[in-house]
Amino acid sequence: MTETRDATFEEGVQRPLRLKALDADDIQVISALVQDSVLPAAEMAWRKSERRFGMLLNRFRWEDPATTREAERVQSVLCVENVMAVRSQGLDPRDKDTVLSLLAVVFAPGEDGTGTIRLILAGDGEIAIDVEAPELVLRDVTRPYAAPSGRAPQHPE
Repeated sequence: MTETRDATFEEGVQRPLRLKALDADDIQVISALVQDSVLPAAEMAWRKSERRFGMLLNRFRWEDPATTREAERVQSVLCVENVMAVRSQGLDPRDKDTVLSLLAVVFAPGEDGTGTIRLILAGDGEIAIDVEAPELVLRDVTRPYAAPSGRAPQHPE
């Protein structure tokens, strides 16, 4: 008799992340994955005619703890769809060289399915994106690379 067992996560093939969020619970998952991402301010764009806001992040790979190798980051695109308006606070739109650190993504529901996606940044910065309906896509666009620091970001207790 042959013994069977379940496959383990470690046996899986490493693939780029591609997730879609359509409600507040889904957005919490994406928020956890992009926590502590960094990006230059120049790597954000709102395409008003396409009703899309996007950013190219250097995100820490929280989904793959560095237990047997160095901590890793990967470049990912975070897109918000159905965008009606974008506002920011604590950011100078002329300073494209500023490096931003994304702490969290939060959805504040409005009426009839509308709401605001809030991108909370370190240093009291925030980007508020009014949406007709929540729809975010997070997609890895490069292979993982060793985090320059060699370790996971530290969180205050």
